[in-house]
Amino acid sequence: MSKIVFFCIPAHGHTNPTLGVVRELVRRGHQVWYYSYEPLRRKIESTGAIFIPCDDYDGELHLKPEETARIGKDLTLSTRVLVDTTLALDDVVCRAMEQLQPDCIVADSMAVWGKAVAMKLGIPFVSSTTTFAFNEHSARVMKRSLGEVLGMLFSMPKVNRQIKRLQENGYPVKSVLDILQNDDHTHTIVYTSREFQPCADTFSEQYYAFVGPSLRPVQEEITKTREKLIYISMGTVNNDMLPFYRECIAAFAKSTYQVILSTGDRITPKDLGPLPENIMAVPQVDQIAVLQKADVFVSHCGMNSVNESLYFGVPLVMLPQTPEQSGVAERVLQLGAGEKLPKRSAAALAAAVEQVIHEPRYAANAQALAGGLRNCPGAKGAADKILQLCGEEKE
Repeated sequence: MSKIVFFCIPAHGHTNPTLGVVRELVRRGHQVWYYSYEPLRRKIESTGAIFIPCDDYDGELHLKPEETARIGKDLTLSTRVLVDTTLALDDVVCRAMEQLQPDCIVADSMAVWGKAVAMKLGIPFVSSTTTFAFNEHSARVMKRSLGEVLGMLFSMPKVNRQIKRLQENGYPVKSVLDILQNDDHTHTIVYTSREFQPCADTFSEQYYAFVGPSLRPVQEEITKTREKLIYISMGTVNNDMLPFYRECIAAFAKSTYQVILSTGDRITPKDLGPLPENIMAVPQVDQIAVLQKADVFVSHCGMNSVNESLYFGVPLVMLPQTPEQSGVAERVLQLGAGEKLPKRSAAALAAAVEQVIHEPRYAANAQALAGGLRNCPGAKGAADKILQLCGEEKE
């Protein structure tokens, strides 16, 4: 029996893909400790892992509301939060790992404290990458506007000051790329397929396991009431988008389509007003169940959502909110499995959905990608990769 420790950032999108992996490891009789945050305790403990809270050390929890909204968009702020959290966790995590003596540490690619303590203590390490694997080649998919490029250039002196704080505390970090970039000699789990991963041939087959999405079982029955079903969701974080939801209702109120709109818990039914018979709006829905029936997914382009959509061969209409999501949308465009929404208007949305529904190439390209995703080894393959480093045999 192996002892395995997971570290993750306080984000559902980074946590959810790991849950099936943890559940698989526990099922095989291994012990798992999972360092995370109280809002995620329940879903982590449901896997059988031992939950360890990190809330007292998280730099993001001390941000002002307007700063929190910039996480993921502002490189300087995001780097500062990562460095603050890494340094706050340094002593307590090192002491805990010296006492526990785990066989392997698995850390989200953004939870740099996990990789740092593994390096310090010589513990086998696996990076859990819930976005695309990122190197100088795959970075080409993250196309930036001129304004974004200039903003990054102006922010670099401040970013480098944060990197210097890590260096002064004994961390072997040369630049922000050491935090963001996947290297060629770190064992890495990537929750997508090689077909969807940009420049997949530049990532070593020895070190990289492209395991595909970790799908949970369907928990809700969805009934398809019309020939075509449109599913709309802007994810679990940046979803306070009442004006856009009203445009969605206006776009499809008189259509022949069934529409399921997932609004998040910051919008109430009263905010939306009376809904036409063909549109259902709910705070949350069983996304896997809906995607099994959907014909088009209007999405913010979070990596998990796109992987799940393509797994079921559902093409997308995309409205990304962050640079990471823009990179995912760009890859979908390159592979012809969706279209980007040019503006947030009812007319633009209706036109984009009509195009994706009625041009067969979108569904065909999505179905082609579904084949690659379904051939991935999933949670079992990810567990095999981790146990390989623990010196355990595959099941």
